[in-house]
Amino acid sequence: MKTCLVTGGAGFLGSHLCAFLLEKGYRVICVDNCITGNKDNITHLKNNLNFSFIEHDCTKPILIEEPIQYVLNFASPASPIDYQKIPIETLFVGAYGTQHALDLAREKNAVFLQASTSEVYGDPTITPQPETYWGNVSSTGPRSCYDEAKRYAEALVMAYHRKYKMDTKIVRIFNTYGPRMRINDGRVIPAFISQALEGKPLTVFGDGTQTRSFCYVDDLIAGIYALLLSATNEPVNIGNPEEFAMIEAAKKIIACTKSRSTIVFQPLPQDDPKQRCPDITKAKALLNWQPEISLDEGLKKTIPWFQEQLKK
Repeated sequence: MKTCLVTGGAGFLGSHLCAFLLEKGYRVICVDNCITGNKDNITHLKNNLNFSFIEHDCTKPILIEEPIQYVLNFASPASPIDYQKIPIETLFVGAYGTQHALDLAREKNAVFLQASTSEVYGDPTITPQPETYWGNVSSTGPRSCYDEAKRYAEALVMAYHRKYKMDTKIVRIFNTYGPRMRINDGRVIPAFISQALEGKPLTVFGDGTQTRSFCYVDDLIAGIYALLLSATNEPVNIGNPEEFAMIEAAKKIIACTKSRSTIVFQPLPQDDPKQRCPDITKAKALLNWQPEISLDEGLKKTIPWFQEQLKK
């Protein structure tokens, strides 16, 4: 049985990844300090004999005795609400956390996968964004702690790949949604759903014409797994290329929740990207992957989870 170590495994994406890998027959070691993750996300896995949880801060060395075949580095705050509250911790986990995860993979001769982000493209001047696009990123703005941490992490991964001939992967994750997102996450889908379910006005920033593409979590995890097993070492976009304007997404969620909520407009935050859409040509060609779940279908899977959370 092969072993996967997942840092950030108690987070939204990390917990789905842990569950997926267990279903595929791997032993999974989940490492998380729960600064933004939540142990409740992995409660359903704890009785699985092939699952273990280690509470640990990845900015410190990761010491594991047993053999490991795959290291998947998902340790990082990912919501603007989080990383703007803890910007230094965000930078440190992108730098030291990635280094320690890489060092562990090198020690174990393991395949390494880095969770990167569409934020490396910043506020893009071209759309959709291909992996060859270098980005339009502010190194000093309010989002820079996250953007530059991820850009540095990508550079570090490629340096280890080139110097030590490690088998490394980089996934650039675009907007993803699904069960286990926090109600107060601050990202678009959880914000809109929770506001609609509570009958509050949905907050749309700017004039609502800025766009996002939304990938359901099951599609994303399948793409990540395909990348993990692939032969490529270059960054690959994983996301849903169907774009929605924010005003359109707000109206869709009001309809799906049968809410009477209205829409209110607030000023656009500094450095908030106007467009965010992946070019997934590379994922289709190299991984034979593309998303299968529409936004309507994904929302039907996601809204009941938020309804249950709001009852607590």
